[in-house]
Amino acid sequence: MKYFLIILLLFSFSIHANTIHVGKNHPIKSVKQGIALAKDGDTLMVHGGIYKEGNIIIDKKIVFIGKGLPVLDGEKKHEVLSIKADSVVVDGFKVIRSAYATITDPCGIKVYNKQYVVIQNNVLDDNFFGIYLQNSKNCTIKNNYLKAYGKEEQQLGNGIHCWKSNDILIIGNRIDGHRDGIYFEFVYDSLVWRNISINNIRYGLHFMFSHSDTYITNIFRNNGAGVAVMYSKDVKMFNNHFEENWGDSAYGLLLKDISDSYIFNNTFARNTSAIYMEGASRNRIEKNVFLSNGWGLKIQASCLDNEIVNNNFLKNTFDISTNGSLVLNTFNSNYWDKYEGYDLNKDGIGDVPYHPLSLFAVLTESTPSAMLLYRSFMITLLDKSEKILPSITPDNFIDKTPLMKSLPL
Repeated sequence: MKYFLIILLLFSFSIHANTIHVGKNHPIKSVKQGIALAKDGDTLMVHGGIYKEGNIIIDKKIVFIGKGLPVLDGEKKHEVLSIKADSVVVDGFKVIRSAYATITDPCGIKVYNKQYVVIQNNVLDDNFFGIYLQNSKNCTIKNNYLKAYGKEEQQLGNGIHCWKSNDILIIGNRIDGHRDGIYFEFVYDSLVWRNISINNIRYGLHFMFSHSDTYITNIFRNNGAGVAVMYSKDVKMFNNHFEENWGDSAYGLLLKDISDSYIFNNTFARNTSAIYMEGASRNRIEKNVFLSNGWGLKIQASCLDNEIVNNNFLKNTFDISTNGSLVLNTFNSNYWDKYEGYDLNKDGIGDVPYHPLSLFAVLTESTPSAMLLYRSFMITLLDKSEKILPSITPDNFIDKTPLMKSLPL
């Protein structure tokens, strides 16, 4: 009986829903006038054109549809679109030129303390913040294109910014040229899937104090400092690409004070440091590819109980580096292209353990200027000495079962 009443109410609600058209060829010319006339459940269809109406506030449960990519222009004076109702859908708009203000954080589209909001198939161009979720839950941000043009961090907000929210879906967006491409703070139980975050001034992805989130099949390329994961736990990062993040303090992925997380089947290619770990504990790094990076893994002495298993280390200048002598992490069954051991019993595992930490890597960690000697005869001699006397580097920094062939990941 209960379900019958729910279906009856929904049917009754749909009968009374109307579609209101806004545009130059329709009686209603103004978006704000259309919203004023709409009731909960109505669809507001905005036809192509440029609408300069200041801050547009949606405070009703409506479906807000753009036909022909109508432009909502903030004229650099206003937050463009503010959503202050549950269950709003925003689909098919070009939202441009929001105001700039470091205190109020004006946005292209901002959701205020609401739930079940869907923002999809929009273009956000030249806004301070792109899409901002504030204290929201069960919202979806899907298939949007966000572009910004500032040259310094102070001139830009983040592309997709989520604060104090949970159960958020961020799917299939392209974010280009913002401060951080995607930013999470106090965001839980959320999914970031199939996004492309490129050319951002600081981070392609940046999240802090955000637990139990999952990041799958994203591309983070050519961002100022790569991706930063801080003060979080129970994070899953699968099938992502971290590429072309170069600079003095750049990395593919920073893991700072992160615990109990799983980093699986990602590709780290052409970064200054593929993964930089500080204060990280009980994380599993498995079946990843580290290709043509300056450093594959930089593991600081503050890290412990991390497992580095079944990864491919290929063409990196240094596979591993650390700033301490005590090693509390384990390396097992990785493929190291610098390994020159043998496999007499043909079981695919090297008969001689491999020490991935070179003495020169240790020297450059404490004295970066030593990199001037890279490829010199003296360093070549040092490498040869290590292979004869591996006890020069820490005994417990070792892979006892190095693979003879790279893993088909």
